[in-house]
Amino acid sequence: MTDNDLYAGLQTIFNTVFRRAVPITPELTAKDVPGWDSFRYISIIAATEEHFGIKFLDTDIDDLRNVGDLAEAVKRRVQPPC
Repeated sequence: MTDNDLYAGLQTIFNTVFRRAVPITPELTAKDVPGWDSFRYISIIAATEEHFGIKFLDTDIDDLRNVGDLAEAVKRRVQPPC
């Protein structure tokens, strides 16, 4: 999976969860998006797992600080290190 594919998937997830266009960047955080509360955070995590066919570990979720961290966590789950 390319970074473009990954971010396109995440963009779809964010647009669906927020029910509007939310332009994402690796630096985007919850404080940058009105309405990004704990419910939406859980929805983003669940939708990401479903979309990419992965399951995050608690440690993956604990380390998320922005969309870039989420993308890196997806990469680790989709393409585990050799």
